[in-house]
Amino acid sequence: MDTMIELPAMRRSAELAPNTADADSRTVEVVWSAGARVRRATFFGEPYDEELSLDPAHVRLDRLNAGAPFLKVHELDTLDAVIGSVVPGSARIENGRGIALVRISERADVEPIWRDIQAGHIRAVSIGYQVHRFEVSKAEAARELWRAVDWTPFEVSAVAVGADPAAGFRAQHPLHDCVLHRRDAPTPQGASPMTDKTQTAARNAAAPATTQPTEPVETEDTPMTELSSAAPDPKVAASETRSQPKTQATPSPDTEAVATRAREAERDRVSTIYDLAGRLNLERGFAEDLVKRGVSVDESRRLILDQVAAKSDETRTFPHVSVPLGGRDERITRRDAVANALLHRYSPTLFQLEDAARQYRGMTLLELARESLGNAGVNTRGLSRDEVATRALHSTSDFPEILSAVTNKTLRQAYDAYPRTFMLFCRQVLATDFKAMHRVQLGEAPQLLEVGESGEFKRGTLGESKESYKVKTYGRVVAITRQTLINDDLDAFTRIPAMYGNSIAQLESDVVWGIITANPAMADGNALFHTTHKNLAGTGAALDVSSVGAARAAMAKQTGLDKKTVLNVRPAFLIVPASLELKAEQLVAQNLVPAATSSVVPQSIRTLAPISEPRLDAASETAWYLAASPNQIDTIEYAYLEGQQGAYIETRNGFDVDGVEIKCRLDFGAKAIDWRGLYKNPGA
Repeated sequence: MDTMIELPAMRRSAELAPNTADADSRTVEVVWSAGARVRRATFFGEPYDEELSLDPAHVRLDRLNAGAPFLKVHELDTLDAVIGSVVPGSARIENGRGIALVRISERADVEPIWRDIQAGHIRAVSIGYQVHRFEVSKAEAARELWRAVDWTPFEVSAVAVGADPAAGFRAQHPLHDCVLHRRDAPTPQGASPMTDKTQTAARNAAAPATTQPTEPVETEDTPMTELSSAAPDPKVAASETRSQPKTQATPSPDTEAVATRAREAERDRVSTIYDLAGRLNLERGFAEDLVKRGVSVDESRRLILDQVAAKSDETRTFPHVSVPLGGRDERITRRDAVANALLHRYSPTLFQLEDAARQYRGMTLLELARESLGNAGVNTRGLSRDEVATRALHSTSDFPEILSAVTNKTLRQAYDAYPRTFMLFCRQVLATDFKAMHRVQLGEAPQLLEVGESGEFKRGTLGESKESYKVKTYGRVVAITRQTLINDDLDAFTRIPAMYGNSIAQLESDVVWGIITANPAMADGNALFHTTHKNLAGTGAALDVSSVGAARAAMAKQTGLDKKTVLNVRPAFLIVPASLELKAEQLVAQNLVPAATSSVVPQSIRTLAPISEPRLDAASETAWYLAASPNQIDTIEYAYLEGQQGAYIETRNGFDVDGVEIKCRLDFGAKAIDWRGLYKNPGA
């Protein structure tokens, strides 16, 4: 008995063979069908098995051999979705398998896909096909077998690991006619061909989007069939309709209403199951199984709650943390690889490209955003560039963390690269809070006194003087909007943070060198450089051997707080403005052939390390300084807040702006602790 039914276009997973990729011709071979038997679940009736006959007489290869499109994830509504085409005349059937050669487009946006195919990252391929005639048979105690004996493959698509099972048939998409031939199956008494067709059409229209295979397929990927939104070829459908016997009548309005309600009920069922599973953080495969088996909403709720309870029990029973092979989570590894690819794109000399990051090289920010959303389980098919950017910046994907890592590393690199000359003669400490820190300036130990026979040891005290300062917070916020992603403006995530890194390092230098140039008052009420402190030359002298010798002698004669003990402070650094840098270097350079004995520079002066700082020029281009090593005596001390050493950066999803906000912060403070380790000559 023949019955005319209406079916949508269907899809079935296939296999792509990366080892057949030819880089010169940009071709790769696909096995578009292996004739596997798969199970199809229905909404109104019993499940049945579907099998595609690979008898050459049963397959219409005209559309494939005419150069059928090679698409990106079955997208049929945009020209950008076409990433290649089947080589005309290459589609054939060999040894029970459908084989075709696909040529990849040379467009720039297709290049990453071609590289992934060559590398073997993209292996899953799916075909769209139309069935014009089924032969239906049924053995005892078995499901019905629907064997397609007249069908047309009309497109091939590159897909990820499986398609979205919820993406099913929609009411507004057209159907095509298919003859259903049942062997030895008389029409039930009282049933009309019209009723049989209507019920079958409604059954297929409401069928779940995917089916579970009952036999293994000769591919590495799980076989999958799903309802498609692809429009069939009207000419083929019309021709087939005319050539096959029909018992079809025009559907009544009531029949269409029943089919429409069935479709809506199925959509509600599928969306409810996925929503419940997603909110309870269940694996997507669990929800897919419920959808495939046609489980009702009420039964699905019960099974989902049981699954949540089972996971909770499992967590209590096995409290250990499972660490993947290699010690790193795959998500963290992927996130670091994407960040490395962006950093290498920013500066190939500073950031070497790692092996794991090579697959992301050349991808735009928007492509990486789409990739991150896909890894987080977000379906980006059909989303505009603006929607992809917005969701990537305001979602649970890894993309905000990737951008944060990129901005942080570029800021730190620029911060560390900036020359901070004060660190050589200053001492670093850590502050536990923002309260004032009191630094005790210890005096010399009391002199030892002779102890006679049977005499007593006399007690002595340490002189001390206090200096205090506290850590202050400096910061700024910059916003990176979704327009930055859309425009692929990588500089916003690299150059801007790098400039902030330089700015923070400059701020530290401004604070420390500002102490030298401002000459602030110490705890005793006198300026840092003051004649009372015996660290300021009474008359300025040009930088030469004699003036440096006099300064060294003055530092050596510094006494302790008791005004008696000689400290013999030895200078280690010669600090000059940029205008005196050359003269300072000549002074401490080795004299190989001195012109006269008076021109010989003593070894004690040549051991001084010159420090040139252009910030000193603004105060005086002639003044120069000597500084002792902080290991011998305190000079200037600078402090960071504990746990926040150096530049610190934070990111968050923007509230006032549509994007990401980056906050740069520095907790820093500095103070001159002891004047005896510093000396100033105003110069001449």
